[in-house]
Amino acid sequence: MKLKADLFSDTGTRPSAEMRAAMAAAEVGDEQLGEDPTVNRLCRMVAEILGKDDAIYLPSGLMANQISFAVHTQPGDEIIMDQTAHPLHFESAAAAVISGAAINPLAGQGGIFTADQVESALRDHDYHSPRSRVISIEQTTNLGGGRIWPLAEIAKIADLAAENQLKMHLDGARLFNASVASGVEPIAYAQYFDSIWIDLSKGLGAPVGSVLAGSAEFIEAARFWKQRLGGAMRQAGIIAAGGVYALENNIERLKEDHLHARMLAETIADQPGLEINPELVESNIVIFTVQSGESDLFADELLKKGIRVSRIAGKLRAVTHLDLNRDAIRYTVKNIEKTARKLFS
Repeated sequence: MKLKADLFSDTGTRPSAEMRAAMAAAEVGDEQLGEDPTVNRLCRMVAEILGKDDAIYLPSGLMANQISFAVHTQPGDEIIMDQTAHPLHFESAAAAVISGAAINPLAGQGGIFTADQVESALRDHDYHSPRSRVISIEQTTNLGGGRIWPLAEIAKIADLAAENQLKMHLDGARLFNASVASGVEPIAYAQYFDSIWIDLSKGLGAPVGSVLAGSAEFIEAARFWKQRLGGAMRQAGIIAAGGVYALENNIERLKEDHLHARMLAETIADQPGLEINPELVESNIVIFTVQSGESDLFADELLKKGIRVSRIAGKLRAVTHLDLNRDAIRYTVKNIEKTARKLFS
C-alpha cells in the first residue's frame, strides 16, 4: 500500500530536489584523511553553531553516543540517564559491549529528570560501587514525547556534574527542534556539555549522518573510536552536502512540524477512546494512549487508510516532519476522527 501520511518517524524524510542537487555538485575527497572539503565544511559549521572547538562527521547518532561514552568512561564506570533514553532501548546494549559501562536509569517525567534525582543517584567512593562518570541527556526526549529540557535544569545538573568530576553528554538528535520551539539557541544548550551531537537525517531532512562536537582533545580521542568502529566513509562529501544544505535551509521550517504535531494532539484529545494532553506536546512527537489496549487495532485501521504510526510500549507515536504537508496532516486528522468514532463511539 502506498502511504499517504507516514508518521512512523522523522527518520523517513527524503532529500528534496534542491538537496539532491547540492549533493550531486559536492566537492569530495578522502574523509578518513581529512581531505574531503564538504565534510570539513559541515564539521566547521556544526562546531560554530554549538560553540565547540571541533566536530566529527559520523554515520549515525548511535555511533555518536557510543563514541562519547567510550571516550568519557573506563570499563565498569556508570552512565546516568533517563529510563526512556535511546541507549537503553534502541542501541542493542552497545555501551556494555563497546565501553564496558553500566547505565543507571532515572525515572524522570517525560524523559526529563532533575538535579535532585542525579544527586541521589551519584555513587559514593566505596569500592563496592561503580563510579559515576557521565550524565547523558536527550534533547528533545523521544519516548518521553518530544519534551524539551529546560535550560535552568540543565544548568543545575551541569553544576552538580562539575562538583563531582562527571562529564556531561547531550544526545541532540532533535536539538534543533528544541531550539526552534523554545527560542533558546543551540549554543546556549551546548555550553553545558562536554560532548554533544546533532542528527541530520531526522527533521532536518538529510539522508544520512550525525555530527559530534566537543573540545579539541575530545574530538581527537573520538577519531580513534570512529576508526575502531568502522566509521570512515571516504568520499563522504556527497552525503555531507545534504547536511550542509539542511543546516542552511531546514532549521526554521521545523516550526511547521511543531504546529502540525499540536494539530494532531488537539484532534486526538477530542476523540472517544483516545487519550493525550496536548499541552505536553512541545515539538514534533505525539504519543497517545488508546483505550482498553486497542492500540494495535487503531494503528491497523489507520494503516488501511495509508496512515502509518509507530507502536511503542502499548501506546502509539506519530512524528511530524518535512515530508508531511498541511494536506497530509488534514487527511490524518480526518481519519483519526473517523476511526475513533468507528471503534469507540
